[in-house]
Amino acid sequence: MKRLTILAAALCAGPAVAVPGGRIDSLPAGDYVCELPGDATGAAGIRQPEQSFSIHNANSYRSAAGRGAYLLTGDHLTMTSGPKRGQHFHRISDRFLRLIEPDGRDGQLRCVRQVVNNR
Repeated sequence: MKRLTILAAALCAGPAVAVPGGRIDSLPAGDYVCELPGDATGAAGIRQPEQSFSIHNANSYRSAAGRGAYLLTGDHLTMTSGPKRGQHFHRISDRFLRLIEPDGRDGQLRCVRQVVNNR
């Protein structure tokens, strides 16, 4: 019995095992403005307001179409419910996301967290 107790204590004291896909995390709260790339003859980005969303707490978002939840594991963001359900994003940085296309590659749509100098 003593050996079992020591083994259990040793297992509990070890580092947590990473979940598949990476560490569970959350996005910084704020508005994420989505846009497609522009060109040299016009704007640098063409805003897509129907794709934009706001993060309000650790795991929920709000868009023009309604509210939902998300899961961020490592650098992979999955919209798990609500109007954006099924969309996947690649987190490039804390403030920059790129929509993942059905073929698994990063797409053209980018979503950037709004700050004072990009409103």
